[in-house]
Amino acid sequence: MTDLQQIKTYLDEYLALAEFADDSWNGLQYAGSPQVSKIASAVDASAKSFAAAASHGANFLLVHHGHFWRQANPSLVDWQRDRLSLLSNHNLSLYAAHLPLDQHPVVSNNAQILNLLKAKPTRGFYPHANINIGWIGRIKPTPLSSIADQLSRSLATACRVLPFGKKLVTTIAVCSGGGSYAGFFSALAAGVDLYISGDPVYIDPTAQEAKMNVIFAGHYATETLGVQALAAHLSQQYSLEHIFIDLPPIN
Repeated sequence: MTDLQQIKTYLDEYLALAEFADDSWNGLQYAGSPQVSKIASAVDASAKSFAAAASHGANFLLVHHGHFWRQANPSLVDWQRDRLSLLSNHNLSLYAAHLPLDQHPVVSNNAQILNLLKAKPTRGFYPHANINIGWIGRIKPTPLSSIADQLSRSLATACRVLPFGKKLVTTIAVCSGGGSYAGFFSALAAGVDLYISGDPVYIDPTAQEAKMNVIFAGHYATETLGVQALAAHLSQQYSLEHIFIDLPPIN
């Protein structure tokens, strides 16, 4: 077992939480058991992820999308009360890392997607409050179709591909989840061969005229790797068992 406050302090520093301006209340959102014996990770804070973590015997849950957000009403009524009662009933701690888990050079969603494609992160792009959230990496010349197939298989997702650029890709910019128009235009300005993000946005005419390849691989799918990588790192750091709770959205 490991002291909860020790894990909190380590994660806060490892992810450099203090450096980020974020809509998410990053960090320990609920303190459960003072001693951590098993870690669970999930993309989202939800009643389902809380119940699943508890059913697997975990007492520390690491998520990308936490429960508390700066612009959301924090009142614990109705569904919020019911959801958080699961944490209390099972003595389950909740730790959230949003933008810090998109940006980290090793365990972030963006770095892990590049790692999946055997590309090493070389520089950042897509500035948010003076911090580049996305990562750019370089790979050996690879067909765009092969990259899309790799993402589809490894992330269990259906990719939307805009094949408007080079047939052989060597530079990739990745901004997981909701990269939005800003992410696309930042990647375009960086001069990469391919932009990968989660949520599709309508940039088809611009991508075509700019001769830019784009792959939209789904919000949830592109944000499954970061929590797993961070939990695995934490598990190794403190010799704790880890389980990933996979709860893809209902289409």
